[in-house]
Amino acid sequence: MAGRRFIVEADGGSRGNPGPAGYGAVVRDSDTGQIIAETAEFIGHATNNVAEYKGLIAGLRAARELDPDAGVDVRMDSKLVVEQMSGRWKIKHPDMQPLAAEARTVLPRSQVTYTWIPRERNKDADRLANEAMDAGKAGRPWEPKQRRVAGLVAASAASAASAVLVEEALPAPAAPKAGWAGPADLGTPTTFVLLRHGETPLTPEKRFSGSGGSDPALSEKGLWQAARAAEELAARGTIQAVVSSPMQRTRQTAEAVATRLRLDVRLEEGLRELDFGDWEGLTFAETQERYPEDLAAWLGSAKAKPTGGSESFTTLTHRVGVARDKLLARYSGKTVLVVSHVSPIKTLVRLALGAPPDSMYRMELSAASFCAVQYYADGNASLRLLNDTSHLR
Repeated sequence: MAGRRFIVEADGGSRGNPGPAGYGAVVRDSDTGQIIAETAEFIGHATNNVAEYKGLIAGLRAARELDPDAGVDVRMDSKLVVEQMSGRWKIKHPDMQPLAAEARTVLPRSQVTYTWIPRERNKDADRLANEAMDAGKAGRPWEPKQRRVAGLVAASAASAASAVLVEEALPAPAAPKAGWAGPADLGTPTTFVLLRHGETPLTPEKRFSGSGGSDPALSEKGLWQAARAAEELAARGTIQAVVSSPMQRTRQTAEAVATRLRLDVRLEEGLRELDFGDWEGLTFAETQERYPEDLAAWLGSAKAKPTGGSESFTTLTHRVGVARDKLLARYSGKTVLVVSHVSPIKTLVRLALGAPPDSMYRMELSAASFCAVQYYADGNASLRLLNDTSHLR
C-alpha cells in the first residue's frame, strides 16, 4: 500500500553483558498506534549492544514483510544504535559494524528514520526481549502469548525469528481446546498434512541421514511410495499448497504429489532434517559403539548435539517453530501438504500436543507416512492423524 507508514520499536538485553541475551521488536500502524506484528528471539551469549542491533534488524524485517514500500520510523531507547544508524556517530566496534551494515540492507535508507525514546516508552519491545531470554533459559523457542495468524505476512526465509500478526485486546475468556471445539466455534483451521519422504537406500538400514550427510535420492521403492502418496492426496482433493524441505528426497516426494495435483512446490529451509554430524550414515549400533558418551548425552538432553553436529533438538525446535509460524501466516485457513523428515515432523506433532522433548523417542514415523495437525486462530492445535500408512498397503 503506497504511502503506508509503520513504527518499529526494538530492544535487546543481556543478563550479564555479555551473557544470555535476547531481543524483541514490535511493528505499529503509524496512524492508529496498534501493534500489528511482533518478533523476539533468544540469541545465546551476547552483549546488550549486539542484542539491540539484532532486535532492530528483526523489527525492520517484520515491517518489510508487511509492506516493503512503507516508510518506517524506528524508535529505540539505545542512544548508541540510534546515533550510529542515523550516521551521527562512527561505528568503531568490530561486532557492531556487520550488524549495522545488515540493518541498512533490509530497507532503503530513504524509507527509514531513527528516533531515540526513553525506556519507559519502549516497554513492549523490552517485554518481548525478556520473554525471549526467559524462553531460552527454559530451553524452548519464544512464542507470543496472544496471536492472530493471518495471511497478510509474506514470510522471508532470511528471518531469524518469527514475525507474528497480533491484535491488542483486553484479556479474553480462555478459549476451548481445539479437540473439544469445532470450526463453528473457532473458525476455519489451517491444516498441515505432514508427509515424511519416501525411502532412500539408507532408510531400510535405519542409518542416520540428516542435513549434513550425502543427501540421498529416493530409491525405487521410495519413488513408488511417493507415487502412492500422490494418488491418495489426489483422491482426497483437499490439498491447496505444497511445501517441502529443500533436501533431495523431500523435493522428489513433494514434486510427485505437486505434479499430480498441478501445484507448485515451495521450499522451506526450516523443514530440513537435523544435522547429525559425524553420525551421518551410521546405524544406531555403530554410533553407540563409536560415540557411546555423546550418544547417551544426546538421548538424555534436548540441548545436546550429535558429535560434530551443528544442532540440538532445542535448536531444531526453534527452527521448526519459526517455519511453522511462517507457513501459518502465509496459508491461513488452507490445507497444506508439508513434506519433511522424521525430526521436524515429530517436532511439529510434539509442539501441537504440548508434549515434552523426550516424547519424540516414543513416536513411530514410517517412510511416506501421513500425519495431520490443525491450527486454530486462537493458538490452539489439534493432532488429527499420526503415522498413517494405509495408502501403502
